[in-house]
This record gives sequence, structure tokens and C-alpha cells, in this order.
Amino acid sequence: MASPPLFKEAMLPLLLFTSLFLSTQETELKNDSLSFSFPLTSLPRSPQTSPSFYSSFISQSKKTPALKSAASPYNYRSRFKYSMILLVSLPIGTPPQSQQMILDTGSQLSWIQCHKKVPRKPPPSTVFDPSLSSSFSVLPCNHPLCKPRIPDFTLPTSCDLNRLCHYSYFYADGTLAEGNLVREKITFSTSQSTPPLILGCAEDASDDKGILGMNLGRLSFASQAKITKFSYCVPTRQVRPGFTPTGSFYLGENPNSGGFRYISLLTFSQSQRMPNLDPLAHTVPLQGIRIGNKKLNIPVSAFRADRSGAGQSMIDSGSEFTYLVDEAYNKVREEVVRLAGPRLKKGYVYSGVSDMCFDGNAMEIGRLIGNMVFEFDKGVEIVIEKGRVLADVGGGVHCVGIGRSEMLGAASNIIGNFHQQNLWVEFDIANRRVGFGKADCSRSV
Repeated sequence: MASPPLFKEAMLPLLLFTSLFLSTQETELKNDSLSFSFPLTSLPRSPQTSPSFYSSFISQSKKTPALKSAASPYNYRSRFKYSMILLVSLPIGTPPQSQQMILDTGSQLSWIQCHKKVPRKPPPSTVFDPSLSSSFSVLPCNHPLCKPRIPDFTLPTSCDLNRLCHYSYFYADGTLAEGNLVREKITFSTSQSTPPLILGCAEDASDDKGILGMNLGRLSFASQAKITKFSYCVPTRQVRPGFTPTGSFYLGENPNSGGFRYISLLTFSQSQRMPNLDPLAHTVPLQGIRIGNKKLNIPVSAFRADRSGAGQSMIDSGSEFTYLVDEAYNKVREEVVRLAGPRLKKGYVYSGVSDMCFDGNAMEIGRLIGNMVFEFDKGVEIVIEKGRVLADVGGGVHCVGIGRSEMLGAASNIIGNFHQQNLWVEFDIANRRVGFGKADCSRSV
């Protein structure tokens, strides 16, 4: 990786398959659905790390892909876990090898860590071994995707010395992933698997985690596998000996969706080529922010893309904290200072992005600040209760889980997974909408 590690090692997730609801042949997956399950676990963060930000680079793709309205071919449930990230484990290859992947709704290309031909040291046992999979294949240089005119990556694909297609992929935090493009299946069972999907096979085996890209790009896992709906439920971060809270990740229909409230995604035309806009993100109509009973004086325009694309608001599972443009961040900080200013840790800025941090009892400070609410259209809200307003960043310091997006080099409003705790978040891609539902995510099995 090009940047320092952004997360600590997490315990390996337990791979758990549930019963198959509908037994179908692989050729029939387009019309039928099936269901599986994996664990999702919330783990305490390391005080030495910075808030993760695996969200995508500013996309250069020419257009948002056409989304089909047909029923999703999969109804798949998994559990994920995170320290500063959300981890899912997927069965990749034939026979399947369990691979840890960071669930990232803000990026496109999915990639896994692969063995090098001659590793300098034994790689982690969870690194994917292509030689063990009968469905693995590499993309040659003459593949259409390897043409420089295909703008799906921040750097053009190229030929390596073996005449294979080499990719480079930058994330907004500066992280670089590179390796070869390959085709491989996700194998849910002996009779259910995806078609061969284009994935990245990363050459660097220093970490055994990959990325599950779930944005609207044509090469995202959701798009390639024709997933028309997926959802997840992030458990609260509880530190208790012997207890690890778990949440859920679904591909396909979610049996809890009857209580969800939906907002429409904002979409952008092909002609809207704005330098600060990511047209493949899940962009939502954020309207305002309340702290306690007070609606902050932030104009709606601060949450909408301007002519340059700055101000876009998105839901991003790959970002830990929420990030706001300065016009919104300054109003939030002003109110936090008014309510709990004397308790602020003077001169302290967490990881260069947040200067709303405190020493002392977090629950007491949370009571001073009160609930925080993100308001959307149609009256839909995300409510962050006062007991979860502050994030434990180590050393007895707690910060409001909001940073300045401009300190990341981004000009967007990004709702991260810290503010998605105890909340079902459903991405209904076919109907271009996002749904929310309150839940005790540690019990959403």
C-alpha cells in the first residue's frame, strides 16, 4: 500500500452458511433467489490508527450504468465485522476459498490478495491461491478492458512483462492497489455461483484483506453480478470481555425491509462532467442537521453538488467517520462548542480531520451535546443518540465522529459507518433508492 496502514488486524470472521431457501441450477439464477449468511463483527479500534477512508477516487467513468429492474438473482445474507472498516468474508473460486473483503459502497473495482509466484516470505493463509481454483483465469493485454480508452481506473491499465492486464487503483485516502485483472467466480454452493467476474488480483500480500466494491460503476461487484438490492446492519461498538457484537450483510431481499423508509438517489446525466463529482457514488438528498432540538443554520446548497461537483452527499460504508464540507462542519462545531465548549481538549486535532474532541466522561459530554440528526427529504432521518455521538479514539479521548472533508482533499459530504450503527441501510439499486430502518444490529441475524 502507498499509505500507512489505516486499520489494525481484525480477528478472522467465522464463515457461516445458512440453509438454501430455493435450490436452483446455476443457469437459473437470473430468475430465482437464494440465501446465505456470514458473521459481521464490530471490533474496537486501535488508538494508533487514523479514521479509515476507502472511498473511491473521483470517478472518470463516462456514464452511470443502466440498472435493470429484474429481480436480483441472489438472496444472500452475510455477516461482516470491522475495527475501522466493515469486513465480509466471501467464498471465492472453485472450490471456494474464504476471502476477507472490506465492504465499500464508495468504490468500484473488487480485488483480493493473491499469492506471488515466488513469495519472499510465506503469505497469510487467507491470501487467495489461484492455483487451487479451477475457475480462475487472467485477462490478457488484448482484452477490451485493458485498452487505455476505458476510463474505469485512475491510471490506465497496461501490459506487464507477462503480457497480462495490469491495473492501478487509487482511493481518496491515497491508498494504491495494483496487480493483474482476473476473472473469478463467487461460489455460494455446489450449485450456485456468480458468472466469472472481473476482479483485481493484488500483488502485495502484506495484508490479507481485499475490497468489495459496491458503487454504481459497471465493474462493481453489484453491477457485474446483477445484484439489484443489498443491505447491511452495523452493530454498535461495545467493548466487553467475551462479547463480540455481530451484524448482517444481505445480497438480495431483506426480510426486515417492511419497516424501512426510503429516499431516492440523486443521479447525474452523462454530460455532467464535474471535477469534484463522483457520478458512481450512492448520492443522497441530505437536507440538514439537528443537534439536540436545534436545526443548524446550514443552507441545503451545502449538501448539493455545485457546478464543480463540490457538496455532493453520499452514503459510504468504506469511510469510518462522517465528513462534511467546511460550510456544514463549521456550523456543527459552533453548536458543539456552545453546548460543551469548556470540555473541549484544547489544541487537539484528531488525525488532522476533527477538532471536536474531549477528555473526560463520554456519556456526560454526550448528554451535554444531545442527539444528532441527519435530515433527508420525505421526513427520513438518521438519528444518532447522545450516547453514540462521540467516538473513542484512544488515550481517554473521545471525538464527535465528524471530520472536515476538505482535509482529505475531498469536497463532499460523506456519511460513514460510524453513523450507520444500529441501522439497516439498504441499497435498492433497481429502484434507485436507499432505505433506512432502526435495529439492534447485534441481533439482526
